Amino acid sequence: MSTYAFRRLLLTVPTVFGVVTLVFLLIHLIPGDPVDAMLGETAAAADKARLRQQLGLDRPLAVQYAVYVGGLLSGDLGRSLHSGRPVRRVIMARYPATVELAAAALLVALSLAVPLGVLAAARPGSLADLGGRGLALLGTSLPSFWLGPLLILVFSIALEWTPVSGRGGPAHLVLPAITLGLGMAAILTRMLRATLLERLSEDYIRTARAKGASASRVLLRHALRNAALPVVTVLGLQAGALLSGAIITETIFSWPGLGRLTVLAIQTRDYPLAQGCILVVALSYVGINLLTDLVYGVIDPRIRSGNV
Repeated sequence: MSTYAFRRLLLTVPTVFGVVTLVFLLIHLIPGDPVDAMLGETAAAADKARLRQQLGLDRPLAVQYAVYVGGLLSGDLGRSLHSGRPVRRVIMARYPATVELAAAALLVALSLAVPLGVLAAARPGSLADLGGRGLALLGTSLPSFWLGPLLILVFSIALEWTPVSGRGGPAHLVLPAITLGLGMAAILTRMLRATLLERLSEDYIRTARAKGASASRVLLRHALRNAALPVVTVLGLQAGALLSGAIITETIFSWPGLGRLTVLAIQTRDYPLAQGCILVVALSYVGINLLTDLVYGVIDPRIRSGNV
C-alpha cells in the first residue's frame, strides 16, 4: 500500500506544477490593471508608474513568474495589493468556512443519495424507484444560482425558519449546505442505483442467493461494496467540485469563505490574493483526487498490485 501511495503522490507533482503555471498566467493575462483599480484611471502616469514599480508589476512576466514560484517553494504567497496583509493569513482566515460548508454539503448529499440509491436499486420500477429518480432529475436540473435565492425566499423570508445570510450557528449553514449538496446528491443517487443494478445481475450475487443469504445481506454486504468503486470516483470528483462550486453559493448567502474572497480579489485585480485563492482551491481538488486514488487501493486490492 505504501508503494502505491508513493506512486500516486509522485504523479501529483506535474499536476501541481501545471496548476501553479496556469493560475499565474490566467491571472496576469486577463484584461484589467490592478494599478488602475487601486489609483483610478484618472491618476497621473507618474503615480501609476511608481506604484507599478513598487508592486513589481513593471518586471517581465517571466521574472514575475520566477519570483512567484520561488515564494511558493518557501511557503510565501505574497501580500495583498490592497490590504498589504500576507495572502497566506488572509486565506487561512477564510478557508475553514469553505471547508465547513463543503463538509456540510457532502453530508447532505450522502444522507440523501445512499438511502435513495439503495432503495431504488432494491425495488426497480417501484414507486420508491420512480420517486428517487424523479428527485435525482430535479436535483440535477436546479442550478445553485436559482435554488439558493428560492430557498431564501421560502425558508428565510416567508417562513422565517433560517437566517438570510452570514455565518453563525448551525441554522446559518442549513440553506447553503442544501443548495450546494442537492445537485451532488442527485448525481450520486443515479450513479449508485445504476451501479447496484449492474452488480445485482452478477454471478456471485446469484451464488450468494443460492446459498440462502437474505436479500438485505446480498444487497448491503455483497453488491454495495462492489459497487463502491465507481461511486467513490464520482464522489471524489464532486467533493472537489464542492470547493469551486462554493464560489456561487457563498456569494448568494454572503458566506465568508474562500469563494467570496476569490470574487473580491478578481474584481479588484488583486493578483497575489486571486492567485492564492485559486491555487488553494485547485490544490484542494488535487488533494481530494489523490485521497480518492488511495481509497481505491483500500476498496480493491487489485489496484494496489497493478492488476487493474
